[in-house]
Amino acid sequence: MDPIIKLENLTYTYGDAASPALDGVSLEIARGSFTAVLGHNGSGKSTMAKCLNGILRPTGGRVLVNGMDTADESRLLDIRRTVGMVFQNPDNQIVASVVEDDVAFAPENLGVPSAEIRERVDAALRCVGMYDYRLHAPHLLSGGQKQRVAIAGVLSMQPECIVLDEPTAMLDPLGRAEVLAAVERLRRERGMTVVLITHHMSECINADRLIVMSGGRVAADGTPRAVFSQVERMRAEGLTVPETTQLLHELNASGFDLPLDALSVDECADAIANFLKKD
Repeated sequence: MDPIIKLENLTYTYGDAASPALDGVSLEIARGSFTAVLGHNGSGKSTMAKCLNGILRPTGGRVLVNGMDTADESRLLDIRRTVGMVFQNPDNQIVASVVEDDVAFAPENLGVPSAEIRERVDAALRCVGMYDYRLHAPHLLSGGQKQRVAIAGVLSMQPECIVLDEPTAMLDPLGRAEVLAAVERLRRERGMTVVLITHHMSECINADRLIVMSGGRVAADGTPRAVFSQVERMRAEGLTVPETTQLLHELNASGFDLPLDALSVDECADAIANFLKKD
């Protein structure tokens, strides 16, 4: 199957910046996959996110979405219908005074028939667990609830792919959990292609693929288990690893022989228990 998104030697430079924010990035995003993109501030991860649906156009190389070049202005509407974007501050995406009106805003502007808009709005709100709040005022909602409304607004356009650019950066732990649960529901119920941009290690654990960005380039690419097992390499990029991996790594430095790909707390505990049984 063809990838839904393809980056070919993608380069992007802001204005008169001395160095590019993205420097020759080439990769493909598989249809129906969950890809997490991890990196510290200035690594290029958010710039790459904005290139995926034509918010930013490459200064070198190209981005193809279902074969459509984001540099082709005549295809931008189709590209943005295919790849929806959710940003870190939901207040920047919420435009109406009632939740269901906000979710209906995009399909209304696309000329979708009223009956279909009603169906799309209800389905999108149910998908993110916000249907019971459809008549509420967005400004009275919590941060996590607002972000779920913003996600529903993108879902109402029925994109094939959704890109979330640090959607939990401004949220408390409860809000983060709410948004990540909504993302998981998208994968499970809709089989949607998800690209999650984040700087939280824990948000990457359940991804199919983890891409680590550093200095505008891909520093690591593989499953979360494979990438996080490279503890020293992650440290060299100024990044940490999940606490479970860090614990196993420190135990190994003390003479243990434990696998570093046990990411969850239960897997970590089982790995230690199995080692002690053998010993």
